Amino acid sequence: MNQTDQLAVLKKPLPVSLAAVLSLIFADRFSMTQAMRTQHGRDESSYPPMLPDAVIFAHSTEEVAAAVKLCSAHDVPVIAYGSGTSLEGHVLALHGGVTIDLSQMKQMVAVHGEDLTATVQAGVTRKQLNEELRDTGLFFPIDPGANASLGGMAATRASGTNAVRYGTMRENVLALTVVTADGRIIKTGTRAKKSSAGYDLTRLFVGSEGTLGIITEVTVKLYPLPEAISAAVCSFPGTGEAVSAVIQTIQMGIPVARVEFLDENGVKAINAYDKMALPQKPLLLFEFHGTPAGVAEQAQQVQAIAAEHGASDFEWASRPEDRSRLWAARHNAYFALLQMRPGSRAISTDCCVPISRLAECILTTQADCEAQGLVYAIIGHVGDGNFHVQMLVDPDDPADIARAEKVNSDMVTRAIGMDGTCTGEHGVGMHKMAFLVEEHGEGAIDTMRALKHALDPKNIMNPGKIVRW
Repeated sequence: MNQTDQLAVLKKPLPVSLAAVLSLIFADRFSMTQAMRTQHGRDESSYPPMLPDAVIFAHSTEEVAAAVKLCSAHDVPVIAYGSGTSLEGHVLALHGGVTIDLSQMKQMVAVHGEDLTATVQAGVTRKQLNEELRDTGLFFPIDPGANASLGGMAATRASGTNAVRYGTMRENVLALTVVTADGRIIKTGTRAKKSSAGYDLTRLFVGSEGTLGIITEVTVKLYPLPEAISAAVCSFPGTGEAVSAVIQTIQMGIPVARVEFLDENGVKAINAYDKMALPQKPLLLFEFHGTPAGVAEQAQQVQAIAAEHGASDFEWASRPEDRSRLWAARHNAYFALLQMRPGSRAISTDCCVPISRLAECILTTQADCEAQGLVYAIIGHVGDGNFHVQMLVDPDDPADIARAEKVNSDMVTRAIGMDGTCTGEHGVGMHKMAFLVEEHGEGAIDTMRALKHALDPKNIMNPGKIVRW
């Protein structure tokens, strides 16, 4: 029995009575069509589609609560869906059930510019939020690459290219509105900058991947737009030299806003995809935020460090259009690499290690990819020790997939042995569940499972993700 058949055994038919009530409440925003279910039964992971039995599009927290309460009464699984950009199987309906699509919940609830906060519905995307803030002199810095929803970013504890300076969603979410497994609506946190009032429920739900409740509103921190922004790109003779330059930059306390690494395979892919002419060598892409004088000083310091490590072709990009082109190419790296092996699917994985062990971890992982004969690229938010490996596989070739998974397993085990983590920002989903025990130990996993049982005693909230029931 293959994996798809095994999962099919876990599914139970959607009760006719539940379907009838949901159809009555949501009308044309309720669907059981094959096309709609297929759209919501896959993400950017390499897993085969796993379809829900029905999809509803919610417009408010109250509608989400009503749907969850009905599903709870029928013991039917519920999966929250935002933009569908997750990479570890987060939104797949292992047990069938109802997917609640929050993408139409796009209301800007409140912007408090004087307090540097904004409250939005879960379906608001990061690009939408920054577009709304365009004339305020403020911005929201968390940038995972994809135009993900704020609810999904909170649920997966996302971060991205700006995390080295501004932190991750963990540091930038102040409060949440959450629908619990029994359909209650709770609010966690306030807009105050700090609190010591009771358990930190906000941090509990941030990163819970929809397994403890459904996030419907998010209050986030905002930041003043920098007075000056400058970017620079430089090439290195090898991966070790590039990563060593980053390590020295961070250890010297230079406040870079972004520092991204692309290996030679990644550079080759974006050159072809974005019609660029970057030297086909390991590359670092920096961005500096601050005053004009501060940005110039940071950039000079970094250029000197890069030169010490053999950097060449150090180029500045101060004009917004030049910076945008560079960062667009970086964000397109996932799609660019897919073109290097037409018909393939990507197994995209990540880990994060203390900055002092980063070069060793990347170089050994690179050697593993070469030994397995993979088409791959290593790309990383190396300023905070986080890097990604994207491996292209034939989805119909089990041996090809096994080679990639061997690299993934060895990389994660290596990272954990370095006192790192199995995932810096992708989240656990289905793909990283087996590594949680290795990272945290049985006692910590039992504690996570106890939380799951306490908050979701019927196991209806995105079952089969993070911890086993």
